[in-house]
Amino acid sequence: MFLKRLTHRSHGKTRRYWALVQSYRTARGPRHRVLSYLGELNASEREGWAKLVDQFDARPLFHQPDLFDSAAEQTEPVPQQLLVDLRRVRVERVREFGVVWLGLVLWRKLQLHELLRECMPPGQEDVDWMSVACLLVIARFANPSSELHIADTWYDATALPDLLGVPPHQVNTQRLYRGLDELLPHKETLEKHLRGRLGELFPLEFDLLLYDVTSSYFEGDAAANPKAQRGYSRDNRPDCKQVCIALVVTREGLPFGYEVFAGNRHDAKTLEEIVQAIEKKYGRAQRIWVFDRGVVSEKNLQYLREHDGLYLVGTPRSQLKRFEQELLGQGWSQVVPGVDVKLVASPDGVETFVLAKSADRAAKEQAMHERFVKRIEQGLEKIAAAASSGRLKDTEQAGRRIGRLLGANSRGAGCFDVAVKKLEPAQGKAKLQVTWTKREQWREWSRLSEGCYLLRSNLAGYGAEALWKMYMQLMDAEAAFRTHKSELVLRPIYHQKERRVDAHILVCFLAYVLWKTLERWMEGAGLGAGPRPLLDAIGRLKSMDVILATDRGRQIQLRCVSSPEEDLAVLLYRLGIAPPSRLLPPRWLPPASLPNQAV
Repeated sequence: MFLKRLTHRSHGKTRRYWALVQSYRTARGPRHRVLSYLGELNASEREGWAKLVDQFDARPLFHQPDLFDSAAEQTEPVPQQLLVDLRRVRVERVREFGVVWLGLVLWRKLQLHELLRECMPPGQEDVDWMSVACLLVIARFANPSSELHIADTWYDATALPDLLGVPPHQVNTQRLYRGLDELLPHKETLEKHLRGRLGELFPLEFDLLLYDVTSSYFEGDAAANPKAQRGYSRDNRPDCKQVCIALVVTREGLPFGYEVFAGNRHDAKTLEEIVQAIEKKYGRAQRIWVFDRGVVSEKNLQYLREHDGLYLVGTPRSQLKRFEQELLGQGWSQVVPGVDVKLVASPDGVETFVLAKSADRAAKEQAMHERFVKRIEQGLEKIAAAASSGRLKDTEQAGRRIGRLLGANSRGAGCFDVAVKKLEPAQGKAKLQVTWTKREQWREWSRLSEGCYLLRSNLAGYGAEALWKMYMQLMDAEAAFRTHKSELVLRPIYHQKERRVDAHILVCFLAYVLWKTLERWMEGAGLGAGPRPLLDAIGRLKSMDVILATDRGRQIQLRCVSSPEEDLAVLLYRLGIAPPSRLLPPRWLPPASLPNQAV
């Protein structure tokens, strides 16, 4: 039997009350049974109940300092000057501080705490859902892991309990899962808020939107999630079910919105839905959409034209053949060293095409072609040798082997014409003859088109250089996915229910907003655009309890934060922030006369 302290927060005030609890064993482990709710207790009542519990308990006298001492210590101030025994100074409870503190700074800089306070006002729950949402996002930003790891290990090893005011014993997996459920309905509100807040913090332009699609795979069957399907995997995991994630970012790479689609959804079939979602949230406007050839289809382009939309897109490589004469002609201009561009008008005058050729890309593609051609030649020589030795006798078998060889090296397959001839009568052991020739026309076209690609747009009044630079910004969307998958560990997804998967992706999206906010903040301070070195440096900051033994026979606890080293101090000064030196005011500790607590 023991006393348990309970906390209730309402209208910004925290109340503490106590309950008499009995611990008992079951087949599924120890459980607690509340015998009586005692309400708020004064000092004498607390002392009386503690003595009564000790009398009924079969164990030796067991003091519960976490229940009563903390409340008493708040009313007993610590003097400013005391004598300290230096031989008995020690440090306890070293915790991670730097990254979680920075994450909380970014969270408040984006005013997400104010938004969620309105969307998720405190109710009867022990921990308000706004704090749980903040915890989930900062955990994804600082140390991406599962909810189980957050609750069991990570949270208590950080300074977040002090920064958020949520004690570790109140953080468990069920509360974190419920936090995901409570956060998801506010996705659209969060996106609208972030668009406005990011526009206030940084000079952004929302006239050009970069659009790309990626996938993230599941661990498990995800049978309860209709979106979990097998499809084209960007993660090289075709054996796993997946979902597709479509992300829209600004030309600066800041996130504008996202949608989640079924894993077997083709990229080209996602555009209409994402455009409608953007127009629903932010109104219909003449935005420029930039996306790669995986999203391009004639239906999509017609849809954008009908909605007065502007676009700049990549095109399938097969369309280069239409511009063979332009590739041979003059009129190229250098946009950057090693890259030349050329503007070509379409016959109907509605669209404009941009031809581009890159020297580095040409060298890479040439090496690839040569490698595949060499592999095919070596494979054909083996097949021909098998036929001449009599080991390969069936024309169908020979055709299958040749087909597998060409399919595995498709980049060089067009170079060869392969013929399989049945020898009648047989010439010795050989019953088949395999011969091949190289297509000179294919070799000429490959040399001409290596390093070339084609862009397509309905924008008017732009030169080839401006259009090419605009399209190159699409790499910001690709970089966003790399950050999601490497730094924020979007994959794999362990949740199985659809709403939990959508909430997990929302948390990753919000953590990415923190990441990009820090990146833009650093750029504005002249610190470059790489958050990782700063996060590694600030990760060295720790919080700790410094315990001082005084001449009064009692101990003082100081919850301190380590001072940043000189290089980190300079970085934080440039950002205009500084970590606190202490997290809590000095407080008295209970007498050190208990077992295992002697100094």
